Amino acid sequence: MSIRATNQAHVIPLRPLPAAVPAPPREPLWRDLVGEVLRRERRAQGRTLKDVSDASRISMAYLSEVERGRKEASSEVLAAAAQALGLSLADVLALAGEQLVSLAAARSRSRGLGSGAAGGHRSSVRSAGPARSSGPAGAMPPAGPMGGVLLAA
Repeated sequence: MSIRATNQAHVIPLRPLPAAVPAPPREPLWRDLVGEVLRRERRAQGRTLKDVSDASRISMAYLSEVERGRKEASSEVLAAAAQALGLSLADVLALAGEQLVSLAAARSRSRGLGSGAAGGHRSSVRSAGPARSSGPAGAMPPAGPMGGVLLAA
């Protein structure tokens, strides 16, 4: 018997190997969404990265990294980039928020509605504003992505 034959062994697993489960789609990062909005708006205006970089006084390399979602830009940098594009910071954040809501809705649809106890709460999205209630006797529980958890700042 050769050495090679003695080093080979047949291994019998005690438990069956788990089936390969596809990983759920990754939750989008805020910096990716904001970067996509900035890039989409810049291209829609037919402007170059250098053009917006000069107008916003942000280095071209940094602005490129923000657009690609590689850097988490400060609110000052985002406001400067937005202003250079003729937008407000609120416009950029609202567009990114809309994109996040549509991605979340698509993820909910792909998982199947009503599959699990949390399915009903995840599909509703509330805008920021004063809490509403149906009166002192029947206060409405908060609905939203946190599943009944109310966050206050």
